[in-house]
Amino acid sequence: MTYIKGECREQITLFPEILDDYVNDNNQVRFIEAFVNNLEVNDFTYSQTKSTGRPPHDPKDILKLFIYGYLNGIRSSRKLEKETQRNVEVMWLMQKLTPDHKTIANFRKDNSKSIKQVFKKFTLKCKNLGLFGCELIAVDGSKFPAVNGNKNNFTKKKIEDKIKSIDKHIQNYFDELDINDEKEAGIENVTPDELKEKIKSLLDLKNDYQQKQEQLEKTGETQVSTTDKDSRMMKVFGGGRDVCYNIQMAVDAKNNMIADYETTNHENDERELSNISMKAKEALGVEELEVLADTGYFSSIEIEKCIENGITPYVAKQKTKEEDKFSKDKFKYDKEQDIYICPKNKELGFKRIATGKNDLKYKQYRCEECHDCEHKGICTESKKGRTIKRWEKEELLEEMESRMLREKEKYKKRQSTVEPVFGIIKRSMGHCYMLMKGIPKVNTEIGLSSLAYNMKRAITEIGMEKLIKAMA
Repeated sequence: MTYIKGECREQITLFPEILDDYVNDNNQVRFIEAFVNNLEVNDFTYSQTKSTGRPPHDPKDILKLFIYGYLNGIRSSRKLEKETQRNVEVMWLMQKLTPDHKTIANFRKDNSKSIKQVFKKFTLKCKNLGLFGCELIAVDGSKFPAVNGNKNNFTKKKIEDKIKSIDKHIQNYFDELDINDEKEAGIENVTPDELKEKIKSLLDLKNDYQQKQEQLEKTGETQVSTTDKDSRMMKVFGGGRDVCYNIQMAVDAKNNMIADYETTNHENDERELSNISMKAKEALGVEELEVLADTGYFSSIEIEKCIENGITPYVAKQKTKEEDKFSKDKFKYDKEQDIYICPKNKELGFKRIATGKNDLKYKQYRCEECHDCEHKGICTESKKGRTIKRWEKEELLEEMESRMLREKEKYKKRQSTVEPVFGIIKRSMGHCYMLMKGIPKVNTEIGLSSLAYNMKRAITEIGMEKLIKAMA
């Protein structure tokens, strides 16, 4: 049986004489070249040349290399350095420049704000091409593991347990010194001097934990990470816990393109709705915007902020269990009489105004007939009767709930709009963990991934040829 055979390695081969012949007209590197060459270079670090010493690399060239890398799942500065020496496309893009990995890494480290501006400029170009609908966005957050192991993250309880364990070991060593009976202690061949050294090491370690404890008390934080100080232990998909960042994204519903992004170290999304929505609204340059979000974003304060800033929210409320027949959503509010009516048609009248969490004002309603009700044990255990709290701006939530019931199909777009974006970035583009430390630098990484993702979407939607012409 015969097989296809390759050419002899000693055979003289005539390659194209110019590098440009290796790159066809619709190659992605021509698009990167056209886009980056039209950017302003003044905002980049290292853009000012000096009269003495070796001149620096043009920041546009390093930016081109990073965009190519993130488009092709290559994020490591060392791997990008290798690509400049063996990848024909990169050789064409970089004009055969081969910056070392430290120069490449420093560019990403020092240009957080500049890369954010590059993302915004590409968003504006895509908006002008009609790729953004600028009417409806979906927001969501996803956890990305940080450069910080779980062992290097400490909560108050973990620190207390460590100190207790150390104290126990120290006491045991002191007891052994007092007894001075190695055989009985089961630690033969350990001299008193060695025991003292062990005690000293444990005392130093205890002092380190106590400093962490003081830091938590001083800052009011609930945990501290020692490798990447900004990272936090969070719940992750599957029920486990890991040291992560919570990446927020606002995705336009027309072509599933990212309107804006933000890096946070908050474990949940409750405080993020208005912030990321307003950033997206500003990036898209519109006066009004609609936003879709899941139950994790449900917050009275955040919903109010959105409405005040021209953003119409569609946020799902946490569903109560069917068997919970006396949850608040089962009580009907009569606006004219200013009363609540329970599932058994008993009235809850207004009692007083109270201040709750975050200084929110609530009206309290209470039922006076609970003591005679057969369902009292299920509905409430309070001797005063069942009490319902109503936020002073509860009508905003009721209007949103009514709006969501009218436009169910619109809300269904949320999942298919924003969730696939994180899947593509993590799986297809290989950005499933962080390489850098600290919120500003992590935000730079996310910015490059978001820029590369939007470029992929733009190429898919209008084609490489049209896109190259638009960039040029």
